[in-house]
Order: sequence, then C-alpha cells, then structure tokens
Amino acid sequence: MTGGQPEWVIREDAAIPVLVALYLRQVCGIRAPDEVPPLRRVPAFDGIPRPEDDQSLLEREWREFWAMTVEPLAHPSPVPLELVDGFDDLVALPTGRADALREAIAPHASTAVEFARLAHTRYSGEQTARPGVSYRAYASAIAEHERRVGRRAHSFELNVQVLPLAQRGVWWIGSLTVAVTDGLRSDVVAFDTAIHPIIAELA
Repeated sequence: MTGGQPEWVIREDAAIPVLVALYLRQVCGIRAPDEVPPLRRVPAFDGIPRPEDDQSLLEREWREFWAMTVEPLAHPSPVPLELVDGFDDLVALPTGRADALREAIAPHASTAVEFARLAHTRYSGEQTARPGVSYRAYASAIAEHERRVGRRAHSFELNVQVLPLAQRGVWWIGSLTVAVTDGLRSDVVAFDTAIHPIIAELA
C-alpha cells in the first residue's frame, strides 16, 4: 500500500536463465510442462528414446530446476547448488539431486547459452525502441479491470516472461509468473485482451 492506496508491481523480462531452461527442455526431449509450447528455431530431441524410468527421473529433475529458475525465492533448493560447466552462472543444480539432468544437458551448454543471449538481446532491443509501451499496456489493462469491477485493483505482483514460443498465448509458469509469446506481446490489441484474465485473477 502506498498512502493507503493499493499498488501493483509488474516485472517484464526475457530472462536468460528461463530461456536456457526451455532450450534444454526441448533438446533433451523433456515433455513437462505439457501446456507450454516449444521454442521457435530450436531443434527437437533427436537421441535414442530413453526407458520410461530414466525419462521420468530426468523430467522430475528438470521440473525442480525449472521451478528454481522461474521463481527462485519461492522454490529454494534443500541442498547446496553447484554450477554446471559451460553455462557460466546461468545453470546451478542441486548437489547430488540432479545427476541425470546434469549429464543430459552437458553437450548443449554453448548452444543453449548462445540462443538465450540472442533472444534476450532481441527483447531488450525491442523494449529500447518502444520506451514506456510496456508500462502503458499493463496500466490500461488494470484501469479496464477497475472499471469492470467498480473498485480499485488489489495490490499484486506479476512477473511476465516474454519468450519466442511457437504458439501465441499466455501461460502460467509459476504462482506469480506467466509466459507470453513475443509476437503476442508486440500486438497491442491482442495482448490487452490476453492479459485481462490474468489481471482479473490477481487484482
């Protein structure tokens, strides 16, 4: 609350660790989370199909890594984290709890980091070219929500990851975090429509 008034905080990014995690998900043949579409211009898994037990273990370890990557404060590791060679400081896995994932992602370090940094640079360039557009999009959605419900919006926080996904849409990827396709985010009218249900759920 600021001066007795509700306040909202929306953070928008195309975070490099999130992009790396999704790249690794795709090239390693990890299915979870099913609802989040694949990234564009990233190859699919082309290795030998794994036994179901091995696949389940890999996916469980990736989901834990994903949760810590998307919302690290909400999902602290129960054990110390250890950086993975080749990923700079972008990938840290729980010691002794992610051996299958560590082995699976090792060959993809350089390509994952390169892809993520390029995607982040594209996003940053677009933001620089459109100063103030990001804030106005959310302020407009919140103002419309307030008109609809006849009250001030409740205080809330929302994290928005703008990602080069293969389908247009918005998906919850954490308790306070959504992923939105970059193409949808740049479409003012379509994004306004798509973000309204998210704002209504929080505000």
